[in-house]
Amino acid sequence: MKRVQLLVLFFLLIISKSSTGQSQRDMNYDAGVKYHAADSELNAVYHQILTTYSDDTLFIKEIKIAQGLWLQLREAEINVMYLPGKFYGSVEPMCQLMLLEDLTRERTKYLRQWIDGDEEGDVCEGTIKRKK
Repeated sequence: MKRVQLLVLFFLLIISKSSTGQSQRDMNYDAGVKYHAADSELNAVYHQILTTYSDDTLFIKEIKIAQGLWLQLREAEINVMYLPGKFYGSVEPMCQLMLLEDLTRERTKYLRQWIDGDEEGDVCEGTIKRKK
């Protein structure tokens, strides 16, 4: 009987813990995990592009320049939203990470077109390969 009571108490503790709100520290951590996952995906897609187009040295040169400039733009976007040296409260790290995640996912979607290809007949496809 005592074992059942301990088991019930254990489950009640789990339920009560999961039903309470997260601390700001927990939310900051979760936002960091999501951003790092998005950044890992971006890096994987970027490296896949470099591998897929490795024979085209001019393309590789230009995509590296574009990616470097995009990284600068992403940093500038963060700085304009959250001015360096100002404090926006305890939510600032979470908010910055959420913005970083959003910008990174948008860039990944954009870059993915060089992996996924484009429909035949798109006259503006440029360096994007056609879907097979």
